[in-house]
Amino acid sequence: MNSTGSAHEHEQERAAAAEWLARRDRGLTPAEQDAYLQWLTERPSRAALVAECERAWARLDVLRQWRPAHSAHPNPDLLATRRPTRAAKLRGIFALAAVLALGVFLGWQAWRDDRADGAQIVPGPERLVLEDGSLVELNAGARVAVQFSARERRVQLAQGEAHFTVAKNPARPFVVEVDAYAVRAVGTAFLVQRGSGEVAVMVTEGQVRVSLAPPATESSALEAAAGAVLADLRAGQRATASRGDAAAAPQVVVRDLTPLEIDAAMAWRGIRLEFDDLPLREVVKAFNRYNARQLVIADAATGEIRLGGSFRADNLAGFVRLLETGFAVTAEDRDDQIVLRSR
Repeated sequence: MNSTGSAHEHEQERAAAAEWLARRDRGLTPAEQDAYLQWLTERPSRAALVAECERAWARLDVLRQWRPAHSAHPNPDLLATRRPTRAAKLRGIFALAAVLALGVFLGWQAWRDDRADGAQIVPGPERLVLEDGSLVELNAGARVAVQFSARERRVQLAQGEAHFTVAKNPARPFVVEVDAYAVRAVGTAFLVQRGSGEVAVMVTEGQVRVSLAPPATESSALEAAAGAVLADLRAGQRATASRGDAAAAPQVVVRDLTPLEIDAAMAWRGIRLEFDDLPLREVVKAFNRYNARQLVIADAATGEIRLGGSFRADNLAGFVRLLETGFAVTAEDRDDQIVLRSR
């Protein structure tokens, strides 16, 4: 490719990075989150472009200190180039790694004034224990209706997102109906999301089968297709089904997920800890209150690393994996402790 074409492509990539950063700041839908993660992983250079945009936005944000009432022009020192510190570089790297891992928005948002300082504890989701011992965990706004019979256990997901941990009973299959789809399991665990125009199913344990459910309205074509298998999923796989026309056959995409992507999808379960630009030593204290295995900081410099984000309180392994992957921190196992040290 010639230099002109290469420069044009680079500018297009930079513009896309800025657009994703803006959308990420206002909050991504589940479908947008998937698209963002896919966009990032298609080219390694894209993560660096997002980090570059973040640095530019943070630098421009210092103009908040200028008030036109005080002077006609901002102080040039506000935009003076400063050599980034090692900690600042690490913060940028960690922010990107955490976005990939949790799908939460860990950019260093110094430009945001509407977030409370410090740590917050967010209660876990609503949990329903069904008569057969199965567990349903409902994300905010989710609604289900339970219809059990002697031959079948059926649950309708009317709205939102829910995780199902199914009690094993081969004689009574467990079926989740969502939109025009049926998710069938015997003894397993899976996540179902009902979005606008699409349904997503992610298996966390065992196997499930996704098929077409009988239509709610009369349609000879759909009635004939009812029960047709769309996908057989195993643990670690996700299927997304969508269709633009209610009478059209659905489009189903199945893909394998990385452990980090699974962490992202499951981040809402359990008690969450939310941090806003706190030193690691304070974050460690919060995690240690909820876990028998304790985090230990090896030195003062490591404890001063600053970070923000939203994490499951019980997902200690996922949090440590993030530190190792994107924050240049090593973790050493010592019996009931994990010792953290900057590389």
